[in-house]
Amino acid sequence: MTHVSVTVNGAMREADVEPRTLLVYFLRETLGLTGTNAGCDTSSCGSCTVLLDGESVKSCTMLAAQADGRELTTIEGMAEGDQLHPLQESFRRNHGLQCGYCTPGMIMAAASYLKENPSPSEGDVRLALEGNLCRCTGYQNIVKSILDAAGSMAGAEA
Repeated sequence: MTHVSVTVNGAMREADVEPRTLLVYFLRETLGLTGTNAGCDTSSCGSCTVLLDGESVKSCTMLAAQADGRELTTIEGMAEGDQLHPLQESFRRNHGLQCGYCTPGMIMAAASYLKENPSPSEGDVRLALEGNLCRCTGYQNIVKSILDAAGSMAGAEA
């Protein structure tokens, strides 16, 4: 067993896990944070995207032990109480989801991307999402949601 101590959504969490435990399964099965989805286990779909020290990572290709001593944010940590994060609110308002399976990963990838580029073009957003797949939509409302959130977030920072 390997001891893992990680700050998840602002709270210190510790557990003993098998050394080969993937981060996505540590979050889902050990910590009960089921918002992070396991879609492919090959890093192709991005439904498992979380923020590790503020940067987006695909948790299906990372061991839980590699997160030891670090800070993780999952989709559950994006809202502040009943107040949705601007990306979550924008996805709701702009119908940026259909079945919702990819949505947590899309939001986490977009959150990381918007920190790097707070004023993206539509083409920029489409390029940034290339590692996240949606099997239900044509991406139009996902891109619209991210662009809308970028505007909201930029307005909140001004």
